[in-house]
Amino acid sequence: MKYISRALEERLLKYEKTYKAVLVTGARQVGKSTLLKKVFEDRRYVSLDDPFMEQQAREAGDMFLTLNPPPVTIDEVQRAQELFRYMKIKCDESEERGLFFLSGSQPFHLMQNVSESLSGRIGIIELSGLSMRESMGDSFNRHFLPTMEYVLERKKSVKKPENIWEIIHRGSYPELWDADKEWAAFYADYVKTYMERDVRELAAVQDLNVFRQFMIAVAARTGEVLNYSSIASEIGKDMGTVKNWISILEASGIVYLLEPYTSSILKRATKSPKLYFRDTGLVCYLTRWLTAENLAYGAMSGHIFETFVVSEILKSFSNEGMEYRHFVSYYRGRDKKKVKEDGKSVEVEAEIDLIIEENGTLYPIEIKKNERSKAIMTAAFSVLDQIPGKKRGTGAIVCNCPEAGMLRENILQIPVWYV
Repeated sequence: MKYISRALEERLLKYEKTYKAVLVTGARQVGKSTLLKKVFEDRRYVSLDDPFMEQQAREAGDMFLTLNPPPVTIDEVQRAQELFRYMKIKCDESEERGLFFLSGSQPFHLMQNVSESLSGRIGIIELSGLSMRESMGDSFNRHFLPTMEYVLERKKSVKKPENIWEIIHRGSYPELWDADKEWAAFYADYVKTYMERDVRELAAVQDLNVFRQFMIAVAARTGEVLNYSSIASEIGKDMGTVKNWISILEASGIVYLLEPYTSSILKRATKSPKLYFRDTGLVCYLTRWLTAENLAYGAMSGHIFETFVVSEILKSFSNEGMEYRHFVSYYRGRDKKKVKEDGKSVEVEAEIDLIIEENGTLYPIEIKKNERSKAIMTAAFSVLDQIPGKKRGTGAIVCNCPEAGMLRENILQIPVWYV
């Protein structure tokens, strides 16, 4: 299988010269091991997927590091959290940088131990699945903003895909970009491995069949405001269990919870987060959209398209080394807003799919699968004008339109492949 260059390669090389230890986190199968092996080909590599290595690391960490001295790459390091105290000792004994490169697919548990043991000594990088830019060989690596400046810069290297629905349906796991890899078989194995290993390690889930039903119920709600009681009712479990299981999906990189924009001015705003799967291929597999063509015209196409766009925007931040959680939110109001369309007064829901905040400016974004967009779709953007101390920046509709352009003053339409 041909290696696909990753946007984080340059940052890894910088971190090697800056930190004594570097942790690469991310969901299972996003390419952490492959990335580290490719960037640091001459470095010793040890995987704790090997039961013998795991046992040695857990029971005799000092001896393990004596036999596998730095500089060393340790894969699936969350399997032996006892190692962190010995790595701390090694880091404190040496002034060298790049002693340990670590990877693991359970960032929630990893963060707790890393922050306690290696604080100030470690750089943390999150690797997502392949971005659309990476899959198309585009080296552009600036985070998305709906501004004319961004659009003009992006236009220099942007590549329009032949079929955007093929990319959305295939998903972002690098292994799926091997032409010989069978899509359904990959996801069947992925779900089985994820549940049998990660789920059981993160929580004592006894009935994996019910957890599978839970994953399907959650996938069917991607792009929606999270409603714990609705999911609990569907799978026959209590809300406490559902909340715990959602936290498992979030901790292992399967879903992302987009928090609402908080302001005391927006008193009628929804306070619940929106739920998004991190990989649209996995959503399609769980909800049985088995071809790109069926997906494009199916009932879930709008929500899955929105999931894809949000995921790509988050990747654009993390691939630039930025913590996207500090920048993004959404807004949904409990009231309706009256606007004029073709001379008639109509009611629209006060909702903004995504808000990017940067330097005191709020950039509102509407996401539509349509090829045509209308300025009326952005009627809710004006709610941001109420917020004191903040400025409303250029807004945009990200859609399947053929070209980027201006819909009206301060509102752009941006093709999805510009993200």
